[in-house]
Amino acid sequence: MPGFANIAAFVDAEVAGLTKYVTYRKVPAVVTGAGTWFDYSMAPGNPAPQYYAAAPLEAKVLTRSGDGGIQHGGNVTAGKKYLRRVTAMCVAAAGVPQRVYWLDYLMFYPFVDMGTADPQAMTNVEVLTRSTTGLGVRIMPVLVAPHGRVGDTFSVTYTNSDGVAGRVTPLHTMNTAISVNGTLLVTQQTGAGRNGPFMTLQTGDKGVRSIESVQCTAGTDVGLFTLVLVKPLGELTVRGRDAPTEKDFYLDAGGKVPEIEDDAYINFITCPNGSLTGVPLLGDATFSWAA
Repeated sequence: MPGFANIAAFVDAEVAGLTKYVTYRKVPAVVTGAGTWFDYSMAPGNPAPQYYAAAPLEAKVLTRSGDGGIQHGGNVTAGKKYLRRVTAMCVAAAGVPQRVYWLDYLMFYPFVDMGTADPQAMTNVEVLTRSTTGLGVRIMPVLVAPHGRVGDTFSVTYTNSDGVAGRVTPLHTMNTAISVNGTLLVTQQTGAGRNGPFMTLQTGDKGVRSIESVQCTAGTDVGLFTLVLVKPLGELTVRGRDAPTEKDFYLDAGGKVPEIEDDAYINFITCPNGSLTGVPLLGDATFSWAA
């Protein structure tokens, strides 16, 4: 395990108090739907919501110190920090089962306009400060202003993790079932062109360093969305409302404990069973690091 010589050193670090324990409680204020992913970072609660507010189409880095998210502690420049365990609980039937995906939100490009079929070029003054090669980094389109749900398609041109520019995603179909802030735009329970929470990359690519442009096919809808570059950390499924779900990444993931880079903005997305409006998701997390 990078940062520790062995599991004994990992345990010794925890005994020595090199840990950070935090709690969270998020309560969405919008009507979500079964099979459509939702971005909890935009939901009220603890941590406080963020709304991808920045200059249109300009890259903006997200950080713990500047933007919030899960408060996993300060920088650990002499060692490495890890997400050791997570618990999650939902007390309402509409909230279970619920698959929850923890992410490092690296950078975003706000306010893509659905009302034009012209290419929309991005400005990349800011660059990735974490996962800087782009390896394993995915594109997550988040709805930030409700659209008319006509089912337009769009594609993204990007630079991949090998530094090759001009790579293009397949066409992705916009969600036609749910139109609320925080909807992951390319997810829906059924229909052609539907995907998981992240956009499919061009064949052979293993990640994204930056986005060059985005283009809608029809450009006749209303609404705005944001393209977010994220690094997946780990996932768990809240299966029932009778007890919390716990995931100890060392024990339950074969020792593959997610590394947390300095100043990472951490939050999570979900694929719920139904509407989460007014339904709390609460839990805690423990982070450990090497001295």
